[in-house]
Amino acid sequence: MATLLYRLGRFSFRRRGRIAAVWLLLLTLLGVGAATLMSPTSDKFSMPGTESQRALDDLDLQFPQAGGATGTIVVVAPEGAKLDPAAVAPVVREAAGIDGVTAAMDPFRTGAVSQDGRYALIQVQFDKAVDEVTDEQKSAYEAVGADTEGLRIEHGGEVMGGEVEIGSTEALGVLVAAVVLVVTFGSLVAAGMTLLNALIGVAVGMAGLFSLTSVIELTSTAPILALMLGLAVGIDYSLFITSRYRQYLAEGHEPEEAAGRATGTAGSAVVFAGATVVIALAGLSVVGIPFLGVMGLAAAGTVAVAVLVALTLLPAFLSFAGKKILPRKQRRASGTGEEKGTAAEGFGFTWGRLVTKLRVPLLVVGILGLGALTLPAQDMRMALPDAGTAAEGSPAREAHDLTSEGFGEGFNGRLVAVVNGADAQSTGAAAEKATALIKDTDGILTVAPPQLNEQGTTALLAIIPEAGPTAVATEDAVHDIRDRVADIEGADIALTGATALGIDVSEKLADALPVYLLLVVGLSILLLMLVFRSFLVPLKAALGFLLTVGATFGITVAIFQEGHLAGLVGVDTPGPLVSFLPILLIGILFGLAMDYEVFLVSRMREDFVHGADPQAATVSGMGHNARVVTAAALIMTSVFGGFVLMDDPIIKSIGFALAVGVVIDAFVVRMTLVPAVMSLLGRAAWWLPRSVDKVLPDLDIEGEKLNPRPARETRGKTPVSV
Repeated sequence: MATLLYRLGRFSFRRRGRIAAVWLLLLTLLGVGAATLMSPTSDKFSMPGTESQRALDDLDLQFPQAGGATGTIVVVAPEGAKLDPAAVAPVVREAAGIDGVTAAMDPFRTGAVSQDGRYALIQVQFDKAVDEVTDEQKSAYEAVGADTEGLRIEHGGEVMGGEVEIGSTEALGVLVAAVVLVVTFGSLVAAGMTLLNALIGVAVGMAGLFSLTSVIELTSTAPILALMLGLAVGIDYSLFITSRYRQYLAEGHEPEEAAGRATGTAGSAVVFAGATVVIALAGLSVVGIPFLGVMGLAAAGTVAVAVLVALTLLPAFLSFAGKKILPRKQRRASGTGEEKGTAAEGFGFTWGRLVTKLRVPLLVVGILGLGALTLPAQDMRMALPDAGTAAEGSPAREAHDLTSEGFGEGFNGRLVAVVNGADAQSTGAAAEKATALIKDTDGILTVAPPQLNEQGTTALLAIIPEAGPTAVATEDAVHDIRDRVADIEGADIALTGATALGIDVSEKLADALPVYLLLVVGLSILLLMLVFRSFLVPLKAALGFLLTVGATFGITVAIFQEGHLAGLVGVDTPGPLVSFLPILLIGILFGLAMDYEVFLVSRMREDFVHGADPQAATVSGMGHNARVVTAAALIMTSVFGGFVLMDDPIIKSIGFALAVGVVIDAFVVRMTLVPAVMSLLGRAAWWLPRSVDKVLPDLDIEGEKLNPRPARETRGKTPVSV
């Protein structure tokens, strides 16, 4: 592996113009493709195999006029006054006149007026699904009642969902990353080149992703996740190779040789670190949840592009920069003993020696501390977000709050029972029985009279629960209703609606979580066994990850669900975590955790197979890579942290959890617990049964074959297997 990448690095260095031209041409072509082929993203969550999804599919066939997007317009009279039907009627007519609206229901006819007469709900039915409603239709819907005087009018419902926009908050993370790079390298050329390389990779990945939206359906969060990860790993991978290139230059190698060696050694670590991220993300496609699989594959694609850019375009940029990538002082001292000695006295060596000396106390404190942070995770609840968690002041949030204020929380969590019978008579009888049973269910406020399709074979029962859509009582009521109506004969009855769909999604994801965790961890352990030719190092890496993800879950639950210190991250309404956050967090964090594991431990193994004793190799690995890993973690944290500033609650929670997870994993687990364990294990860390050692291919990520023959012979005298 190292030899192949060494040749690739030297080739890219020599053919810098051609390599740069190929990437710029690819970026141009994909950019044109994205501009001409890009389609809107979707907020639709489909969940095959669940009762709620089956009911929605039946509606599309049997009751298409009720299967489109819905909106709710809240009309409120001034305090102390009551609504006048004559004043509300023009608002109803205006809503009904929107292109694509099949019905707008007068609240005084449907009874959707509060007991005090101050609040009213106008139900609006579109003929298309929410992802097919055009921007013009949404704008017209939001403008309904704008000219009405004396009444407050807010617009809510599922039709108000929109694409998440990229703004200046994400650029803030890139700006912080640039500052970290300048401080790390001490050179504007090195920092700018590294950042530019990563941005080109992200641009290529995102352009390719948007070009595919004409043939695949992306959820609105998929491009944001791809951008988030593409930026983070792209900068980090370029950072690691550039740092190793500078090290080889300082040791006296010519630029082309330094680029080849940097690509062969640090590039090998980049390949396998990227592979663990791709495995973790692509693994999301096997849990049977389409929108999550698409999100994972989209992000995996940008990570793969980041790896390719780091291995090819970066050496070309290094060729353009030459020795200018070094600070002026280092350029003058390049290759001198003084320069190398200065590098050896960095903080990483001091920290490495301290950790190996205090390994047992640090292990005890670290494990107990992370265990304590994990405790809130045992109360974790999951749900799909609703308008109640939207940013304060947004139209959807205002409509949600006014509905709760006038009618109660349950009106924001409506359920729909779909009754399908062979004929009108059996459907009507089953609907009557279901209505009686549902009304008698704990947690249900009321059930509206059945709505029938033209043939009378499908009936809809609108159900209003007492509690909100994410409340435990509503979840219990959904399960109770399904149990009660299961024995009704003569028709098939299924419960659906946004609330029921959210419950089904959360339960299916919870069931898939252990399987996914086992799959990702198992595959990655096998991959790391190939990389390190060790049994205990991959096992230690996986156990460290469990500490990371547990503590991250605990902190995220404490802030986003329980509300502790929620104001610091802009969370105004605590609530359950978005249902796909845990499984997504596991996939992404595991890949990123293995990044740091590979970069740190690969240098330890590199020194070990070149003859260093285990303690010295551990200190050397920390000494040479602590500064770079610190910079990489700060960059990832800043990029993810930039997304915490967004208003969208899904993106905010994902960005926060990833930022916290990176901090915990990089600074507590990888840079403290890992060297402590490596020091404690000593030579046993590299133990591998001889039978397994013979079967595993020698990938040589430490670049042993790039060194002179005497150094290579050292490995044969080092007992790394038994």
